Amino acid sequence: QVQLVESGGGLVQPGGSLRLSCSAPGNIFINTMGWYRQAPGKRRELVATITRGVGTNYADSVKGRFTISRDNAGNTVNLEMNSLKPEDTAVYYCNVKGHLIDSWGQGTQVTVSS
Repeated sequence: QVQLVESGGGLVQPGGSLRLSCSAPGNIFINTMGWYRQAPGKRRELVATITRGVGTNYADSVKGRFTISRDNAGNTVNLEMNSLKPEDTAVYYCNVKGHLIDSWGQGTQVTVSS
């Protein structure tokens, strides 16, 4: 599997913004990169994905507030999170998919609280 390096996350007040980043090794081809999240007592759910030649996909709960993007090399994915709500509190996981690849990051905590 692929070693992923996640950064970002932390504590923010409602209405605030955070940025998550995830990088994969540059010598592999990755088709889809994305972010998922898991809140306490809940299942892991999709937040957003970005696929080469296809585009982006967002959960309805984050549409209009979150933006996913990839760098030109294609192996770093960013998630800009705006207008954060307490219900966005969760551990956020990076995921990458390619030929014979389906890897997860270790997760980064995002807490939205006043």
